[in-house]
Amino acid sequence: MSPRIPLVDLKAAYARRRADIDAAMREVIENTRFIQGQEVAELERDFARFCGTSHAIGVGSGTAALHLVLAALGVGPGDTVAVPAHTFAATAEPVTWLGARPRFVDVDPETGCLDPIALKSAIDGVKAVIPVHLYGRPADMAAISAIAADAGVPVIEDAAQAHGAELDGPEQTRRAGALGRAGCFSCYPGKNLGAFGDAGLVTTDDGRIAAAVRSLRDHGRTSKYEHQVVGYAHRLDTLQAAVLLVKLRTLDADNERRRVLAAAYSAQLAGVGDLVTPAETPGRRGVYHLYVLRTAHRDALLAHLNAAGVGAGVHYPIPLHRQPAFASIGYGDGDLPATEAWARECLSLPLFPELTAEQQERVVAAVRDYFETVS
Repeated sequence: MSPRIPLVDLKAAYARRRADIDAAMREVIENTRFIQGQEVAELERDFARFCGTSHAIGVGSGTAALHLVLAALGVGPGDTVAVPAHTFAATAEPVTWLGARPRFVDVDPETGCLDPIALKSAIDGVKAVIPVHLYGRPADMAAISAIAADAGVPVIEDAAQAHGAELDGPEQTRRAGALGRAGCFSCYPGKNLGAFGDAGLVTTDDGRIAAAVRSLRDHGRTSKYEHQVVGYAHRLDTLQAAVLLVKLRTLDADNERRRVLAAAYSAQLAGVGDLVTPAETPGRRGVYHLYVLRTAHRDALLAHLNAAGVGAGVHYPIPLHRQPAFASIGYGDGDLPATEAWARECLSLPLFPELTAEQQERVVAAVRDYFETVS
């Protein structure tokens, strides 16, 4: 029997860079610069250049990035923050940590990203808006930013899945992380830029936010033993920064490989059953953190693929407004119909830069095989 094809192959990703990663980690270990070592500063410099922002700040996770930016913007008890309901729970969790309340907003039926039309109806009284560049596809930042600007509230990008994603603008193409007041990135191991544990980054052109995040991530310190404010232990470990520096060198090439693989999936699965493949949106260039199909046969197809040795997955089966953790907010079934449709129908196929042609052919064959049995 052929080996199982994983949804993400972290072993293959490490094997491709083994010598460089081992050397980078050994350097940190031998010099014992485990906290705030020079690799953190180097990563911050290089990632800011990559995104086209004035500042990048290494933090402990993507969730910590959102937490710190919200805190830097003064979000607190009694405030409301607009959040799409079709995303991972980490987009909304930091809102509640600060005593604020998430207002869940429906998503665009085509992209799964925050729907500007729904946002316009939900914008009154919010302190901030957090669009998510879902699956590596940029949200409609032009429309979202215009609505937020009219309301006088900042936009915080949840770019956890979108390292290197691009959006055309009136004057230039800009990358995720440079499209709002601040950008929040996760470097969880399976991300396009993944560490060997939890890690994250904040990007911004706002010097005040950058300074606040730098202080808040490190216990609110202004010097070693002076704490201007009560902060957090949200620093980025130097070992993780060393790994990310190695991976950042190939991120553009890796993203391009993802696009090639995604295009191959879409071409080979066009017209198969009721599948809806990801649509390319003019002016937005995604990085395919995930390749997500939609089908009314999602659960049966998922079971078929797993039985065939294909590690498919679902991102995300339970919308945030229907999660037990947020039940007290009071949403019910049918309140956000586009979000609920995505949750019923979305299915992620294996996609990673090291995916081989033979592996992809097996995935496609297994998908086709299922629809032949139900036709």
